[in-house]
Amino acid sequence: MNATAAGPTTQTPRRAGWLLAILLPLGLVGLLRGAPMIDDRWENTAAHFWLVLATAVVCVVFAFAISESARRRRDGRLLLIGLAFAVSAGFLGLHALATPGVILAGKNAGFVLATPIGLVLAGAFAAASAVEYRLTASLRIVRHARLLEAIVICVLVAWAAVSIADVPPLRKPVTPNEVGGPLGAVAGVGVILYAFAAAAYFRIYRRRGDRLAFAVTLGFALLAEALVVVVVSLKTSWHLSWWEWHGLMLLGFISIAAAASREWHEERFSGLYLEETLRGRREVSVLFADLVGFTPFSEQRTPADVHAMLVAYFGRLAPLIQDEFGGEVAEFVGDQIFAVFNKAGDQPDHALRAAGAGLALQRTAAEIAAGQADWPSFRVGINTGEVLAGVVGERGHRIHGVFGDTVNLGARLEGQAPPGGVVIGEATFEQLPPGAVVETLPKLQVKGRAAPVTAYVLRALS
Repeated sequence: MNATAAGPTTQTPRRAGWLLAILLPLGLVGLLRGAPMIDDRWENTAAHFWLVLATAVVCVVFAFAISESARRRRDGRLLLIGLAFAVSAGFLGLHALATPGVILAGKNAGFVLATPIGLVLAGAFAAASAVEYRLTASLRIVRHARLLEAIVICVLVAWAAVSIADVPPLRKPVTPNEVGGPLGAVAGVGVILYAFAAAAYFRIYRRRGDRLAFAVTLGFALLAEALVVVVVSLKTSWHLSWWEWHGLMLLGFISIAAAASREWHEERFSGLYLEETLRGRREVSVLFADLVGFTPFSEQRTPADVHAMLVAYFGRLAPLIQDEFGGEVAEFVGDQIFAVFNKAGDQPDHALRAAGAGLALQRTAAEIAAGQADWPSFRVGINTGEVLAGVVGERGHRIHGVFGDTVNLGARLEGQAPPGGVVIGEATFEQLPPGAVVETLPKLQVKGRAAPVTAYVLRALS
């Protein structure tokens, strides 16, 4: 049953379970501190160093994988989630590097301060990610992705250098009495940030019923609890109550990684997308390119010959569309290429890009087929208009595609193009700059349309 449809009977146990999950770790640390005979001391610096450092490295790699997916899909929320986990895991690694007696001969402030500072900074990213951004704001965040990542890396490297070099201000060891008050105040801010983020993602989970959104909710709740336990256990370093916050952070990371690993590899993080990414309206230009005479060619040649021909074509044409003109090659269907321009909403000149890509595709295809007289040639159709860009499918298979009459008409125009030619729709032509050389076609009667369609053969751009 979808979470939004659950009634009072199912909601009561669920709320009780949430309350238990939140209070249990805090109750455990309280129990350990109140019973010294249970709160044993386990000081193994080598084990601490390697276990915590390995955890941090794996989590940082996972965090940047999230950020890479955010850049691909142009989703600001996903980018900020990745940065939140990169910062928290990165400072956890700094805590490991400052383990006394491993790299550093003695204790310094970095061992105590790295984790709470990192958790609070990560909380700021987590809270920022919980906002439902509009498309323009999301694209602005993604445009600054490299800068944000560079800042995070510089902060981590600078902290590591100061801590490992054992120089001020981290050189001097700190006592719980010295930092307890300030860290408590900072932790309070962090808990508020995580609470805001967890509540927002829980609402997303209730609305969408996606387990990844629930995992992020749980992960942020666990990081908030870890922050509280860090401060509470300042006076019990190396005791079980102090080790607890390490476990809470690890569980927070594992919950998200485990949920993500069970999602379909395409659009693995779609449960966290902004609404604009999940199902937003865009004005796009679509390009269809299909080989004329592919079926007779396939009948007369061996499968190896057909494969070699397709590899030769697609191996150059797909990078041409993506790298030189910024289109997204959505799929190959047999001998057909389908590409979309402005799918993310960041290409106002999408019609010009698509038209340029169509002409360049035909020129390049002719170069590839030179000397291969029997190879089929492409016909290209381009259309411009509004679509719905979003995710379809279930957990077993998901794609992020474009849907609407604009796509259907683009496919029909491709069927009207001459071999080696590019046919564009009226809306595409209207968005091209002056000087485009076209030949007006007779009114087309296309399947599925009662009214005739205006189209043009594109010869050249200005």
